[in-house]
Amino acid sequence: MLIRFIVLVLITAMVYPISSPNYLEPVSGQNRLQQEGKGAFFTGNYPNLLAEAGYSEAEINARIEQVWNTLFYGDDQTERVYYPVGDDMAYILDVNNNDVRSEGMSYGMMIAVQLNKKEEFDRLWKWARTYMYHTDPDYRGFFSWQHAADGSRLDKNSAPDGETWFVTALFFAAARWGNGEGIFNYTAEANALLHEMLHKAETSKVLTGMFDPQTTHVVFVPQRGTLSSFTDPSYHAPHYYELWARWAAADRDFWARAARESRLFWRRAAHPETGLMPNYANFDGTPRPWGDYGEFFYADAWRCGMMVAMDYVWFGVDDWQVEQSNRLLRFFHKQGIDRYNSKFRIDGTPVEPQHRALGLIAMNAAAALAADDPIRWDFVRAFWEAPLTVGRYRYYDNLLYMLALLQLSGNFRIYTPTT
Repeated sequence: MLIRFIVLVLITAMVYPISSPNYLEPVSGQNRLQQEGKGAFFTGNYPNLLAEAGYSEAEINARIEQVWNTLFYGDDQTERVYYPVGDDMAYILDVNNNDVRSEGMSYGMMIAVQLNKKEEFDRLWKWARTYMYHTDPDYRGFFSWQHAADGSRLDKNSAPDGETWFVTALFFAAARWGNGEGIFNYTAEANALLHEMLHKAETSKVLTGMFDPQTTHVVFVPQRGTLSSFTDPSYHAPHYYELWARWAAADRDFWARAARESRLFWRRAAHPETGLMPNYANFDGTPRPWGDYGEFFYADAWRCGMMVAMDYVWFGVDDWQVEQSNRLLRFFHKQGIDRYNSKFRIDGTPVEPQHRALGLIAMNAAAALAADDPIRWDFVRAFWEAPLTVGRYRYYDNLLYMLALLQLSGNFRIYTPTT
């Protein structure tokens, strides 16, 4: 028995190493991590780069209100992306593709909880839970990524970034408003979803979990076979995993390890000179060709600048993220602050189509939160001066703009559940 115990201890130590200086252990009270961290989670201080750039609080608050009203209550045909359904539901429409995506629904919920908009949050959550949530045993507990506006399912598969943002938004909702009954018991819903995200392979014949059990990396699609054998760098959210490692009902060790491994993954995925990451990557960080965009820095990968910066703002445990943010912004600054394009190979070679994109302008501004090169202020000003997208392409551009606006103004915050 003693030999068996020793073997088990050694195996556990190999799977969940605790000696790395970057490793963040799950916490149940004050410990080493809370003494070492320098991010907002530990200090409560959220940088407001817009104020530091010289914009007044009145201007900033007016801009937030304007963008909220445009996205949620603007003109039906040219501005809004939020559409109420009946008395108690609503969806976020990807106008260009005329569909509803778990990505947009989860972004809408996060925006709503950050701005203390409970009605809109609950409407979106009820629509997602009514139409997107799977009840089929092989898929139960996951949300399909793509639906028509009438609620009909267009694709059974899930995109793990949607579930990732759902979980975190639900925890924040529990903290801000308290738990209700049924699907509005936000904490219970978050924990149930987390369990499926990690353990789905145990009950499904067709799906894997959303996190690769060996590397801990979030997968591209949790489907047995090729789609779960690589990842999307912009899906990685170590700052969310850190919260799960503290708040989740189970598997806290795994979420702490996932946070550490995602930070190390980003180091491998980012080009050492340009800072660009690909839309899709193998688990070793190398670009993964898939479809038309896999190996390129394009629409998915625009978000990597934001994700890296927010991890640094919230937890501040990896100074490489400052270097990375500087590297990324220097690349785009050399392209021309008012004329850089939106699609590249990760070595910086431009690729068609060549066009300016508000979404990328917003994500580069968000990256300025972790940068310390003075050129970051050029990106902040370019963001402030950029108009919202009107018409067909407003969904992705303007949602990313709103997320960046909240982050740059210090209004994208952690809300800690009391239970």
